[in-house]
Amino acid sequence: MHVTFYGAVREVTGSMHLITTERDRVLLDCGLFQGRRREAAEKNRVLPFDPGLLTNVVLSHAHTDHSGRIPVVTKNGFAGRIVCTRATKSACDYLLPDSASIQQSDADYLNYKTLRTALSRNSTAPRRKGEAVPDLGEIKKLLKKGRHELNIETISDLMAKLRLEAVKPLYTPPDAAKALTYFDPYPYRQKVDIGTQMSCTFYDAGHILGSAISMVTASVNGRALKICFSGDIGRFDKPILNDPELVFAEADRDVDLLIMESTYGDRLHEPVADLKGQLAAVLEETLQRGGTVLIPAFAFGRTQILLYVLHELYNEKRLPRVPIYVDSPLAVNLTQVFVEHPEVYDRDTQTTFLSKGQNPFQFEQIRFVRSVEESMALNREDKPQIIIAASGMCEAGRILHHLRFKIHNERNTILIVGYMAQNTLGRRIEELGLDYERSGRRGEAPLVKFFNKEYPLKAHVTKIGGFSGHADKAEMLRFLKQSNLRIKKIALVHGEEAQALHFADTLKGEGYAVVVPRRGETVPVG
Repeated sequence: MHVTFYGAVREVTGSMHLITTERDRVLLDCGLFQGRRREAAEKNRVLPFDPGLLTNVVLSHAHTDHSGRIPVVTKNGFAGRIVCTRATKSACDYLLPDSASIQQSDADYLNYKTLRTALSRNSTAPRRKGEAVPDLGEIKKLLKKGRHELNIETISDLMAKLRLEAVKPLYTPPDAAKALTYFDPYPYRQKVDIGTQMSCTFYDAGHILGSAISMVTASVNGRALKICFSGDIGRFDKPILNDPELVFAEADRDVDLLIMESTYGDRLHEPVADLKGQLAAVLEETLQRGGTVLIPAFAFGRTQILLYVLHELYNEKRLPRVPIYVDSPLAVNLTQVFVEHPEVYDRDTQTTFLSKGQNPFQFEQIRFVRSVEESMALNREDKPQIIIAASGMCEAGRILHHLRFKIHNERNTILIVGYMAQNTLGRRIEELGLDYERSGRRGEAPLVKFFNKEYPLKAHVTKIGGFSGHADKAEMLRFLKQSNLRIKKIALVHGEEAQALHFADTLKGEGYAVVVPRRGETVPVG
């Protein structure tokens, strides 16, 4: 048996690892790469294997960097199952169609831009006497229905007529709907057959609703070999969810290879206990100067933890009575998924809210925004408010439009509460904004480019690292040392190269055998 590492290798997106035996090929995760548009598109479109050869897919959790390429597999000859937890399936019911819709919209917009440019250039070509020359306004009117909706049919027809190469989405909403029919969900700690003499048992990873540590057992030449895939390991003592599992069944304790994340391999988060105080301080400071607190947040996980902590502050009368907007239809739907799975809540959530008949994610100040019109109205609002919007890395979605209206006003605050991958707009805002804050905000504000325009980053930028859903260096060590697992070898994945290599050195110093594989590298097991 061996494992080949295809994604989230010396980087943090595109999680994908293939377990191969003589009789089976089981894929661990099937995630989207995120980052620079062109590079990500190239990585996502080409699979390093024939999906028809796969036996099954084991999905650690629903985040798109772990699940987002499943429709690519299922539309290209895959005939197996997507094995996951029940809550993960519930979340994917919304996340995969949303991913497809974003890709379709991005492709439509890029095709619109290509055609608009081609028609504009054509309008400058020499013309016969008396022939009308269309201006840009006329071209836009031709290619749009009203102010915001693209005329897809006209764009498609004209691109074909002009022989322009159209951008195609990685997959479409019907592809995503088809992929969901392959899902086969199970509860934690139930043994599931995933291949010929190969099984999997899920344990709670504590990272996100439904996230799992996958314990894969295979019989190879009469020997039982075990691969433990950590997925993303959560923090200890954080709100809503149980801590990462430390006590594994006796039959699962001896691990031949642990495939372990290393996102924060050289960093420590702020203590979870400080979250409420830090958030309250940022809110008070910003709202007192009449500003908006703008929070880019992942629709799944980060948004719900924010709502939980805000609800606690509200109950403790430490939250100013200003409106709180959750501006993401996806986040609204996924918050309902959280509501529907109280069986995975930790004891504190049961005691603090459920025992009192309270919904942890709903209180008087909360407004859930679904329509585009209501979202646009928020952009024009100049009163103090709190806006939580997706995407978490500021690469797409409604957060971009809020940034466009709020980023140049020094009364406002952009609050960073999650990981920003390299080459994302969120990372640029984080780095430039925090550097500007450290300089005492002296000199001209740094410029940030998006929507093909540069904006001065005058809004304050603050980061609260304790909201992270990933264990930090100390917590990953706690998982290794306090769990009852007996581990022969560790392969570090899901971490930028510097983080993974630093954590590898730390683990070697603790006596562990460690490798940091490269993309396409194969590691034997047993």
